[in-house]
Order: sequence, then C-alpha cells, then structure tokens
Amino acid sequence: MSDETFMGVPRNRIDWSPRIDYDKCNYCMECVKFCPHQVFEVRENEEKKLIVKNPDNCVVFCRACGKTCGVDALSFPDKGEITKKIKEIRKEMGANE
Repeated sequence: MSDETFMGVPRNRIDWSPRIDYDKCNYCMECVKFCPHQVFEVRENEEKKLIVKNPDNCVVFCRACGKTCGVDALSFPDKGEITKKIKEIRKEMGANE
C-alpha cells in the first residue's frame, strides 16, 4: 500500500483492519480474492489458514471485504472510536510541532 498516512496520521498508529472470527470462518477466501491490498495471507497446512498479515495495508474505514463474507466472519473496530483516536493523535502531533 502506498499511503503511509491517513488524515495526517501515520497509518501504523491507526488500529483499523479486519478481525477474523475463526468460529465462523469457512475459509471460502472471498475476502482474499476481493482485497487488492494484500491484507490477508493464506497459510496451507496450518490450523488458522487465513490471517491478517498486513493490517496497515487495510484502507482506513474500508469494510468491503467484510461484505464479501457470507458467514459474517470479519469484523472491524468501531468507526467512531477510531475517528476519535485519529483526532487525538492529530492534536498530539500538532502539540509536538
């Protein structure tokens, strides 16, 4: 992913990426096929065959891969909380300049 910041905040400080509910996941891999940002990784011959390998590659506030999941195995952090955190970080960064 090329964007290193979101709204002026370093992307690695924003906790936005999918969470996988392994009790629901049926490993259909629709999310992997859909996401163009290499957020997921498929691991053969392991208990957890699908992982979120590159969480910082996930576009902040995008939930599109979750919409491809027919069993609702993907969830995301609360958008309001993340927005609040981004604003806090921006304020903190402004104070440090």
